[in-house]
Amino acid sequence: MNLLMTIVTTTAALSVILLLISFWLPQMSPDHEKLSPYECGFDPFCSARLPFSLRFFLVAILFLLFDLEIALLLPLPWANQLPSPTLTFCWATIVLGLLTIGLIYEWLQGGLEWAE
Repeated sequence: MNLLMTIVTTTAALSVILLLISFWLPQMSPDHEKLSPYECGFDPFCSARLPFSLRFFLVAILFLLFDLEIALLLPLPWANQLPSPTLTFCWATIVLGLLTIGLIYEWLQGGLEWAE
């Protein structure tokens, strides 16, 4: 118990020390060169701080969702070797059904339309 307490205390103290050092060490003196975006030596055409459209994030989230779905369903062909393959296929069907219902809902709400 003493060893565990020592490890926890040391870890917490080290974390606090490193956090405090990270606030004091960096040199905070932004100038024109540091604040300007780098564009291969050319003068910037416009501000690099423009906000992204939420459509890009929607496409990225949908890609990650269906990529994750493929990764989760990849071992299904080996489910025949399990003691209860029916249960595994049932859960896989439920996951696929939920994702399909979510995709249809998003499609009907117009969330996949790129131009408004």
